[in-house]
Amino acid sequence: MITLIGLPGSGKSTVGRQLARRLQLPFVDSDHVIEQQLGCSIRAYFEREGEDAFRDVEESVIDQLTQNQKGVLSTGGGVVLRAANRQHLRERGHVIYLNSSPDELFRRLRHDVNRPLLQVADPLGRLRNLHTLRNPLYRETAHFIIETGRPSVATLVNMIVMQLELAGIVPNT
Repeated sequence: MITLIGLPGSGKSTVGRQLARRLQLPFVDSDHVIEQQLGCSIRAYFEREGEDAFRDVEESVIDQLTQNQKGVLSTGGGVVLRAANRQHLRERGHVIYLNSSPDELFRRLRHDVNRPLLQVADPLGRLRNLHTLRNPLYRETAHFIIETGRPSVATLVNMIVMQLELAGIVPNT
């Protein structure tokens, strides 16, 4: 399992989908699996039940998904907040941290109303706080760190494939 982690808006789903296509592997977005199990949007569940209840569901889904050996997994931005998730991701696959600066993320996300953690008066400040809190956890969990900056999705996919090839995780294409 190749797993993508990073802050909201770092490109985990978009890059993951393209990476899976390039490697001819199945793609799974953990947030979509969670929503299927909940029967509602993460945002609605988050508002109704709170973050702890959501993180419990997320932990269960990550445990299930990481037991699959083949595929590309995109995770929610807060997946690393639980030690069990960090352990499952790191031990059961190859984790790639898509590291984006808070300013870059804000540029991408400033009009996105579907991210519950960013529905605050100062979303840039919130992204900076999230980066400060989560960056060490992402780094602890990751086998590879890709600085996203502004390259295209195709360039990011190429960078990831190159890292995976160099590590012998995927055959040279």
